[in-house]
Amino acid sequence: MNWDKILQRIDKFRFRLPKDYKNGMRVDGLIYANSELMESIKQDQAIEQVANVAFLPGIERLSLAMPDIHWGYGFPVGGVAATRVNDGVISPGGIGYDINCGVRLLRTSLTKKDIKDKITDLVDRLFYDIPCGVGREGRVHIKNNKELAQVLKEGASWSVKHSYGDKDDLEYTEAGGCLEGADPDKISKEAYKRGINQLGTLGAGNHFLEIQEVVEIFDKKSAQKFEIFPGQITILIHTGSRGLGHQVCTDYLVIMGRAIYKYAINLPDRQLACVPIKSQEGEDYLSAMASSANFAWANRQCITHFIRESFEKIFKKSYESLGIRQVYDVAHNIAKMEEYEIEGKKKLLCVHRKGATRAFPAGSLEIPLNYREVGQPVLVPGDMGRYSFILVSASKAKEESFSSACHGAGRLLSRSQARKIIHGRDLQKKLLEQGIYIKSASFSTLAEEAPEAYKDVEDVVDVCEGAGISRKVAKMKPLGVIKG
Repeated sequence: MNWDKILQRIDKFRFRLPKDYKNGMRVDGLIYANSELMESIKQDQAIEQVANVAFLPGIERLSLAMPDIHWGYGFPVGGVAATRVNDGVISPGGIGYDINCGVRLLRTSLTKKDIKDKITDLVDRLFYDIPCGVGREGRVHIKNNKELAQVLKEGASWSVKHSYGDKDDLEYTEAGGCLEGADPDKISKEAYKRGINQLGTLGAGNHFLEIQEVVEIFDKKSAQKFEIFPGQITILIHTGSRGLGHQVCTDYLVIMGRAIYKYAINLPDRQLACVPIKSQEGEDYLSAMASSANFAWANRQCITHFIRESFEKIFKKSYESLGIRQVYDVAHNIAKMEEYEIEGKKKLLCVHRKGATRAFPAGSLEIPLNYREVGQPVLVPGDMGRYSFILVSASKAKEESFSSACHGAGRLLSRSQARKIIHGRDLQKKLLEQGIYIKSASFSTLAEEAPEAYKDVEDVVDVCEGAGISRKVAKMKPLGVIKG
């Protein structure tokens, strides 16, 4: 496809995909990118997927793609679409298989000087204390499905009630760590089976835990609000709803794949299977999705507790004295009901974010009180060889991107491509020479997640900043990494 003849450049950071590109598109596509990133974006089918998403009934304003966009299931990873609640649809492909895959950032009062002789011990301890890898069972014992149902209803608050963390963590978690409307009865027996032993586990693939150093501050005011300072040690957690969420997505894709005929929905790609939000199938999926999201928040909350325990074991001090507090926890694979002004009228929309982070502006009541002056933290992990970022929402996010920003670096190479050219053992040695100590459940995973397999995340966040949907607050460099 000669995209140069189809895409219309709006400015340095935006490209329009006009709705007359394909008969049936209801809205234009808008891709955030610069010239260099656009060249890599053109290499797979992600732009075609932006066009396909524009077919969804009830879609408002634009089919959006963040600069970390790459090919995904139905929606591109990095895709955002808002559909009207009254006559629009919900599409599991717009949330993804790993429901509420997200990122949690912990800060400490430690500096690199405090931990430079303890990095190896810390990473080894964390690797032992937090199960990772395919199929690993967690240390949190759930007795039966009845108890798991409570986790699905209560989310992170269940973990706190069972002494995995404290109440302050909930205040600094999106939605308080619990989505309303969760109904565990809408989840299959197979999903229960896959999830019952996985609470408190990291998983595999691109999921990770990193010990990082803050190496640069860009926005002093926001950094002060988030209690971030140069040289500080932070911990970044990236994981989601594990096998439970994957099974929920699988189950409802089958249901919706049949239901599109019932509702006479015409789609260019069956992977976009969807149903009206107000249908029985739609309501059931939203209840199951909320349950899965709550499992993910409970999971990250338990991992937070184990991290604190690990630091206590190595430093022989309490986590409180080490200053290990939560900065924020935000989802990047989820659908949320949010109100926006469209052509002068307020409308309730279902905002699908798949590989995109919520970015609520200053003054929003849904973010912690002491952050409202600057806006919501947007946590953007990079690859394990370069850096990650804290961003904050900027002026154009609410009016243009449905309060959304990027979620990571975005892949350049598929997992199979990466394995063909990169050897995990060699990569581990190379990164150690750069001062980054890595533990992984598999060398194959290391190869798949090599820095060369990803775009440079700084290019991605610079586009979001240039487009006015977020701005940089701080940059963190990895010192120790755990990969599944």
